[in-house]
Amino acid sequence: FGAYSRPPSAFAAIYAKGGIPCRLVHGSVKHRLQWECLPEAVPFDPLLVTLAEGLRETKHPYTFVSKEGFKELLMVEGASEKAIPMLPRLVPVLKAALAHSDDEVFGRGLDALIQLSAVVGPSLNDHLKHLLTNLSRRLMDKKFREKITVALQNLEQYGGKATVAIIKSKIPTYCSI
Repeated sequence: FGAYSRPPSAFAAIYAKGGIPCRLVHGSVKHRLQWECLPEAVPFDPLLVTLAEGLRETKHPYTFVSKEGFKELLMVEGASEKAIPMLPRLVPVLKAALAHSDDEVFGRGLDALIQLSAVVGPSLNDHLKHLLTNLSRRLMDKKFREKITVALQNLEQYGGKATVAIIKSKIPTYCSI
């Protein structure tokens, strides 16, 4: 029997078919993304959700494309107006990345959560409860304690006063900044 080959993930299949309008450009030191059109002109729906799904990937180039693509899309002008209506679809995907057993996937999910929070601000508060469970689970892990604390502080900073009560309900040991 030959080696069992897993079918490509949804993200890998979409990327292979050219469904993601950017490509990886290999530099001698640093990789970057090259968009087929300006990121401002790219439709957020469904691309932002697809890139968020790619955060769970563990193979190159998918890991880089999903992380950088997600970040660059959220940096375009008017990103908050485009991202806020997509929160109900983005949150479960981010939650899956934060629940992943692979440390690098968790780290990418945490970075994406901070980036999303900076863009959508208090709009994320309604969905925060779903994400905090996975953060509280990893808070006891020494290698993530500081990064999660910084993430919680960022969530508080971008989400306003109401965020503190939401965080404390899931992570009672959290100290406000």
